[in-house]
Amino acid sequence: MADVHDKKTRSYNMSQIKGSDTKSEMIVRKYLHGKGLRFRLHDKFLPGKPDLVFKKYKTVVFINGCFWHGHEDCKYFTILKTRTDWWKDKIFKTKERNQLIVEKLEATGWKVIVVWECKLKSKNQSKSLEKLHRKIIAT
Repeated sequence: MADVHDKKTRSYNMSQIKGSDTKSEMIVRKYLHGKGLRFRLHDKFLPGKPDLVFKKYKTVVFINGCFWHGHEDCKYFTILKTRTDWWKDKIFKTKERNQLIVEKLEATGWKVIVVWECKLKSKNQSKSLEKLHRKIIAT
């Protein structure tokens, strides 16, 4: 199936997709900051540059988009109908890289928490954020 956009339009659309400071990230950051937790953003000295780093709790948080990180059994994750093999390969490699990063962090004593974008949708949001807060401060 051919792309419905020309190359220039598709390139522009893809350039508008944010890698950091996403809506999901901002929701989590605002909630946790309001709970009194202080954190660093995207620490370049840690594998994978985690979205949030809580040194006090030796905990890192990754806020993953369901599509880009291949969230299994999620309605927001579907393989596109154009260039299907390319997308499958891209998402498979992302999932492999994510797993390797988690293993590296855990091997150095960090607690790793992954928050999925779908869990931050309005009907799940408050429960998910409360659960995240409890996980971070748990010893």
